[in-house]
Amino acid sequence: MNPDQTAPADINDPTAVAGVMLREAWYYAAPAHAVGRRKTIHKTLLGEPVLIGRDSHGHVFALRDTCPHRGTLLSRGHFDGAEVECPYHGWRFATDGRCTAIPSQTPDQRPQPNDIRTQSYRAQEAQGNIWIYIGEAQTPGPVPDVPVIGDQFGLHISMVFDCNIDLAVSGLMDPAHGAFVHRSAIWRMQKSIYEKHKLFSPLNEHGRIGWRMDKHQASSNSRAYRLFLGGAPQTEITYMLPSVRIEHASTGLYDYCGLTACTPIDAQRTEVHHAMYWNVPGGAVLKPLVRAFAWRFLDQDRRAVMDMVAGLKFNPATMLIRDADQQTRWYFKLKREWLAAAAEGRPRLNPISPITLSWRS
Repeated sequence: MNPDQTAPADINDPTAVAGVMLREAWYYAAPAHAVGRRKTIHKTLLGEPVLIGRDSHGHVFALRDTCPHRGTLLSRGHFDGAEVECPYHGWRFATDGRCTAIPSQTPDQRPQPNDIRTQSYRAQEAQGNIWIYIGEAQTPGPVPDVPVIGDQFGLHISMVFDCNIDLAVSGLMDPAHGAFVHRSAIWRMQKSIYEKHKLFSPLNEHGRIGWRMDKHQASSNSRAYRLFLGGAPQTEITYMLPSVRIEHASTGLYDYCGLTACTPIDAQRTEVHHAMYWNVPGGAVLKPLVRAFAWRFLDQDRRAVMDMVAGLKFNPATMLIRDADQQTRWYFKLKREWLAAAAEGRPRLNPISPITLSWRS
């Protein structure tokens, strides 16, 4: 995979889809607490400038963050809870993108406000997260959600990986790196490697395609689960394209859910978000410890991916082995299907069949 490749030549070519940013999907934009009432923030999603705001009634909205007049970032201007004002010439825009004022124009000049609008995006707030839909679909389907305890938001961390979406995703989903990248007395030691067998099933929900690692007993070398949940839980992990991984661990008494979402900033940078939910007693007290641990864990993944990026600059021959790399194979296979379905104007299909995979980790 060439980390600099951003556009496909042939969607049937396994390497051609590397670096391509998929559209017609909900992308994680920001934690809900990052956007206060009557406030706006700027984000870049898939190379597009996006203003995310919350109006005076508490509703989240999103606009293209450039004024159609001279391109100034609207997020640099004033927002009164109802309209965004461009800081350069005072053009004003409602939260649906309609222009409401052009101060420099006389009544007989064109354009008038009714002639102008800036692009709006679908925005939805759910379970402490803000999602933005990148695409043209009239009925985009629901945003990804966390099962069981999605109303018990714990905390959120995010980090920018200086790589394309594919390297970020494949680095995070890799099942065999734990004992080497995340080596610690709390998590696991390098010598703590066992043979594992996991059953996987295909998923196709609301047009999103992916797979599920079916519910299984957490590995004996997953010490953090035992410390946090008070025992070895049953764990289920799902991955849905383009970039959402949801993990649910439950002892029957206590639950933990983690939502990891990779959002392309552009062709060479990806923002990785991790939202955590739990119902463990005294969970609020645990937040500083959990945040520190989660930050260290995610940064270890980031540094591992950066090591891979550094090596790939030399264009070495690489390989995907079985079964440890099968999820990465699936990711590219489903990505090709996503693009093929869009090109052919048909629903997406999931070519994955149920299978048990084995590896040592």
